[in-house]
Amino acid sequence: MLSNRSAGPGRAVSGLVSAVEPILEETGGTWVACGFNPGPNGSPPRFDDRGYVLREVSLSPEEYQEYYLGLANACLWPVSHCFVEGLRFSARQWETYRDVNVRFAHTATRWEGEGSFFWVHDYHLALVPALLRKAYPTARVAFFWHIPFPPYDVFRIFPWRGELMSGMLGANLVGFHTTRYVNNFLECVEDSLDAKVDVHSGQVFYHDRPVQVKAMPVGIDWQRFTALAVSSAVRAQAATIRRSFGARWLLLGVDRLDYTKGILERLEALDLLLEENPNLQGKVTLLQVGIPSRENIAAYRSLRSAVEAAVGRLNGKYDRHYQSIPVRYVCHPLGQEELVAHYLAADVALVTPLRDGLNLVAKEFVACRDDESGVLVLSTLAGVAEEMPGSLLVNPYDTAGLAGAIRKALEMSPAEQRRRMRSLRQTVQKHELGRWWHHTLKYAGVNLVHPLATEAQTAVND
Repeated sequence: MLSNRSAGPGRAVSGLVSAVEPILEETGGTWVACGFNPGPNGSPPRFDDRGYVLREVSLSPEEYQEYYLGLANACLWPVSHCFVEGLRFSARQWETYRDVNVRFAHTATRWEGEGSFFWVHDYHLALVPALLRKAYPTARVAFFWHIPFPPYDVFRIFPWRGELMSGMLGANLVGFHTTRYVNNFLECVEDSLDAKVDVHSGQVFYHDRPVQVKAMPVGIDWQRFTALAVSSAVRAQAATIRRSFGARWLLLGVDRLDYTKGILERLEALDLLLEENPNLQGKVTLLQVGIPSRENIAAYRSLRSAVEAAVGRLNGKYDRHYQSIPVRYVCHPLGQEELVAHYLAADVALVTPLRDGLNLVAKEFVACRDDESGVLVLSTLAGVAEEMPGSLLVNPYDTAGLAGAIRKALEMSPAEQRRRMRSLRQTVQKHELGRWWHHTLKYAGVNLVHPLATEAQTAVND
């Protein structure tokens, strides 16, 4: 497997890692990932006692700046999320992006042979599938794009879109979270490449070979989260969290500090809710967990400052010596057990990004609610919204609408909570992680038998 996994002390925390690591722990294999320390290409293996081998492609500080912070996260990320104002493109960044993709492919082929299955992840490595195809023409390659894929009118501003999509089409399977992203990709291919596109079957015929393009949203490790949710230690921690707030209702937001996540808009909606409903002041607290991210990029530093200022203003505005404050802001990542405890402590989860490829927080919150209590307020602009009609769906740009949805969640009867949460839990369990992995193997044409795929196959009839 190849991905741009975060490096550094401790374990990486991201949606991608939480999705793919349980599969590698179960099946074994080699994970080729980024390391941000100078060294030879293809570092010695690390086993980490997790059942798979980790090999790192070492990036220099200059490569980290041009490839990771530059082309990937200051260009491709905002284009994919339709945040294009003020964008500037650099040919030097593109050349570095291309060079790093070549090194990833070289590292993978150095350690794996023609008969291997290569599983490539995300927008950082879009050129790798074609490079693997060139090295091993008969290899099975799957590529998954984890963020939104934008419509053609937005993606056409990316100067190297043809080369990027040509790289992706080196795979046997190109996967996205939603049908909308699939359709956007097919339209972009049709308008930018000399390829035959069959929209009905989701196939692209490129360089005399078929490529399957499929919507297959990532699931979560259902068993892991449900087991943690019934743990006595985790439940005791949840009770402690709950007592520490002193509020009648606890709202929860868990997000990377990213401008796509809608944190400022969420705080604005909470302000409006409390302003228009004075009876709720001192009774509602939002616990906002903001996980620092990409702080070497100016837009992210600016966002963090803006969030901290907004939290201060809100708490100052409604400081009436109540037992609780409107917002408690935590600016560090949570371990998995601590995260589950927070899911259990909350009455309402606010998952309200301005745009999101999927969003696994929504699924994790639902998996932890084994008593079928609680309410999920969910942005219609998150990919996961297609799967979760039992949530309260909102437009995150509509401040009044979001404030109204929060109030509706607070007033929702236990019976309606149970009805909605039961439906959500059935959906999340059905589309758990094993199903995603089974689909990856099936549509990439890989014959590989292992527990996760075998368990999932019984629930998949398509």
